[in-house]
Amino acid sequence: MIQTDIVIIGAGPTGLYGAYCAGFRGLRSVVVDALPQVGGQISALYPEKEVRDVAGIPGILGRSLVDALTAQAAAYDPVYLLGRQAVELRRDENERPVVVLSDGTAVHAQAVILTSGIGTFTPRPLPAGEEWLGRGLTYFVPDPSEHAGHDVVVVGGGDSAVDWSLALAPLARSVTLVHRRAAFRAHAAGVEAARVAGVRIVVDSQVVSLSGGERVEKAHLRTRGEGDRALPADSVIAALGFISDLGPLAGWGLELRGRSVLVDQRMRTNLPRVYAAGDLTEHAGKVRLMSVGFGEVATAVNNAAVELDPELALFPGHSTDAA
Repeated sequence: MIQTDIVIIGAGPTGLYGAYCAGFRGLRSVVVDALPQVGGQISALYPEKEVRDVAGIPGILGRSLVDALTAQAAAYDPVYLLGRQAVELRRDENERPVVVLSDGTAVHAQAVILTSGIGTFTPRPLPAGEEWLGRGLTYFVPDPSEHAGHDVVVVGGGDSAVDWSLALAPLARSVTLVHRRAAFRAHAAGVEAARVAGVRIVVDSQVVSLSGGERVEKAHLRTRGEGDRALPADSVIAALGFISDLGPLAGWGLELRGRSVLVDQRMRTNLPRVYAAGDLTEHAGKVRLMSVGFGEVATAVNNAAVELDPELALFPGHSTDAA
C-alpha cells in the first residue's frame, strides 16, 4: 500500500509535467505507467525524432525533452511505479480514490489525474520470434548504448524503425533495416538519411525466424523473388507499430466519447476526485497537441489542490516568485 496526495496515471510528457505542478503546490505524487520507462509515446516510438511543438523550444530530440521533464519533476521527488498497469479504481471508507495496479499495489490518494494519452498501447509482436523476447529481441530502445558493437536488425517501415536505425548506426557494428514492402511509411528524407549513415536497407523481405543459443545470433529473412537467407543479429528490434486502447480505464465508469474521456473546464471527469489531461481528454474545442496537454494538466492539478484544501487559492503563483 502506498499513500500519496495525487496519483498520476501515465508517465508521458503531460504526466511528467503534472508531477512537477503537483510538487510546486506542495503535493506528493505517484506516477504510474504500464511501460517500463517514462516518456510515453515519445520514448516508445520516436525518442530520436526532433519535437518542435513545445513553446519556446525551436526543436529538441524526444529523449532530451523527456530527460528535461523528468529533471524538472525531480525537484519534488515523485515516486514512479513503472511497468505496472492501473487496473482498478476503488474507494476507501472515506470515499477517497484507491488505484490498484497489476502487481497488486494499492495506491491510496486524495485525487487521481489521468494522463495516459491514447491509452494503453502494446507493441505488435514479431510472429517469428516471440520466444526470444528479452534474449536479443526487443520492442523498445530506451538506451541506444545497450546495442553498441552489435549486429542489429531493425524490422519495420515506419518512422520509429527509421529513427532507431539512424540512432544506432554510429554505435552498432552493423544495422540492417528490414521492411516487408518496397515503399516505406516513414518520411523519405529519413530513409535516405539512414542509407547515407550506412544502414543496410532490405525491402520486400520478412523475418521468418530467429536462431541462436542463449541469445539471438541470426535473423532468417525471406525476400520476395530471392528466397531465404540469414543475417548476423545480436539485437533484433521489432518496430511494427502498436495497438492502443483504454485498457482497464474503460471499465471505471468514466464518461467517454469514443476512446476519449469527457472533462469540464476544470479538467474534472464525471467521477469524484478524478481529473484528466492531455490526448486522453475530450471537450469543446479540444486540440491534441503536447503544449495543450501541459496547460490542461496544470489546470487539473491546481483545481485538484483546491478541491483537497478549499482554503488554497487556485492560482499557484509563479515559480520565479520564490527565486
